[in-house]
Amino acid sequence: MTAALERRLEAARAVVDDAARLALSMRPPPGGPVGIQKSAQDWLTEADGAVEAFISQRMSILFPEDGFQGEEEGATRGGSLRWVVDPIDGTSNFARGRNRWCVSLGLLEEDRPVAGVVCAPALGETYTGLIGKGAFLNGTPIKASPVTDPRSAMIEMGWSNRVPKGVFMDKIGAILDLGAMPRSGGSGALALTDVACGRLDGYIEIVINLWDVAGALPILAEAGACVSPFLRDGGLTGGGTILAVAPGIAEALSEAVGIPLT
Repeated sequence: MTAALERRLEAARAVVDDAARLALSMRPPPGGPVGIQKSAQDWLTEADGAVEAFISQRMSILFPEDGFQGEEEGATRGGSLRWVVDPIDGTSNFARGRNRWCVSLGLLEEDRPVAGVVCAPALGETYTGLIGKGAFLNGTPIKASPVTDPRSAMIEMGWSNRVPKGVFMDKIGAILDLGAMPRSGGSGALALTDVACGRLDGYIEIVINLWDVAGALPILAEAGACVSPFLRDGGLTGGGTILAVAPGIAEALSEAVGIPLT
């Protein structure tokens, strides 16, 4: 199966590169926002549907036996290997002409993340990961941060209108109590890859979906980050909580925010 997965990852990277160029060509100019607001701070643009359709069509030609699940259309095909796409992760940034957004494509073997591609074309960055074969940023191997003191840590927390204000404030308070520096950048997939390459020391989101994390999970695993059991705890079928963190502060952050890593 390893050779088959390697072939799929190579193909996926090429498809995502093309899809990312399509998305970049459709990005609105700075200003805005441009698009449809589905709910508070939850945006949908023309590019979301176009990019998802592009990837779905290309992958169906390349690997017709594989399943496919998209953020916009849901599960359109079945198979023991399943591609999961977020066509534009960070749509609120994309809709305003900002650079922090990406195209994310992950591959699951049954319920196990095995390969992923996360491409941020406006930043000129592509992350890839394959179980047992390492994690890379633009072809260079990456590892999670070596930080061991929370007072040196930078932690991002994703915001969602599905999370009560009090819960969000409690978690941010716990981060501050550790002495860590909080951040919020508007793209869950890129925050997770930032943890994988050491730009962040941790990322927390209370309610996040499978398509937001599927591409990043194999990258995190291969980069040596500690990750909460998102898929086991409901992420396969609905919104779930995720904590991804550098090993040296994993125990401290997990305890502080009340998100177990096992």
